[in-house]
Amino acid sequence: MIPDQQAPLSRHIPITHVSAVHRAAQTARSVAFELGLPSALPDQAAVIASELASNLEKHAGGGEVYVQPALGAHGVEILAADAGPGMDDLARCLADGHTTTGTLGAGLGAVLRMATDFDVHTVPGEGTLAVARVLVPRGRNEPPYGNGRLGYLRLAAPGEEVSGDTLALAADGEEHTLLMVDGLGHGPDAAEAARAAAAVFAGDPHRPLPALLSAVNAGIRHTRGAAAAVLRVRPGLASFCGVGNVNAVLITGGRTRHLLSQPGIVGRGAVKPLVRPLDLEPDAIAVLHTDGVDARWSLGAGPGPALAPALLAARLMHRHRRSRDDATVLALRVDGGAGAA
Repeated sequence: MIPDQQAPLSRHIPITHVSAVHRAAQTARSVAFELGLPSALPDQAAVIASELASNLEKHAGGGEVYVQPALGAHGVEILAADAGPGMDDLARCLADGHTTTGTLGAGLGAVLRMATDFDVHTVPGEGTLAVARVLVPRGRNEPPYGNGRLGYLRLAAPGEEVSGDTLALAADGEEHTLLMVDGLGHGPDAAEAARAAAAVFAGDPHRPLPALLSAVNAGIRHTRGAAAAVLRVRPGLASFCGVGNVNAVLITGGRTRHLLSQPGIVGRGAVKPLVRPLDLEPDAIAVLHTDGVDARWSLGAGPGPALAPALLAARLMHRHRRSRDDATVLALRVDGGAGAA
């Protein structure tokens, strides 16, 4: 059994001017130092953030960089998203020196060399998504969300130091339980509701879902209340229940399925959670997000399950964020196929 983990806040750097490139590098170095990354790793994180941000400023007409701790691992994660022209020849762009002029490294080639892992998705005419991680090696013990299985972003509303959204996860073998909470409004009072819900979850995240959501309801009655949802996934099967406007989506078998929550407010009166079980195809992706991300998104003819979870999270936040609210999104790839143990 893996202890539950709460997603920390992400740092958001809009790339609207060349000066933002330096800010992205400083932010990555600062987060790496805060995490206690040893030796040259903070400087490597700074170079990676600089190269990704510089690429946005020079070639994409701007975009966004996000810097955050890597959930489930010891390291820093840097994401970049834009709606620019994309790259016609990705392999050529990843060669040292191709995308750089006067930067800290050698363009995207430096990112490829310095990052522990690096993933890019680009569509000519639509834009580019990238994620790079700088991690401390963990030996043989693979973290439960390793190999790019999980992506998240968690942002506070503009002008706020805290977020009223929270995200917590727990793993027990191949079974993963996810809690997402959106405290009413934003700011410290909303954050108090979210923290209280996460504390209840941490007490026993593996109890049956109706009992878990009922316990959250009882545990946050002293707060202003929240919307909340819990999703449990394992190979071949998902179970979901929610109250309020936390959105849950399963991308499975080439289809996008929206899971419906019950109306209401958690922490205000009784709740009677209804559990919805659903079969999952191999390599399904589960997505949870608060209403800080517009629910009217669609992958259309896009990459769908082929897109890495971190890149999917970045795509949703970059293209569909409502700028005046807290916003949190998570994407988790479920290994295996239907009927797996």
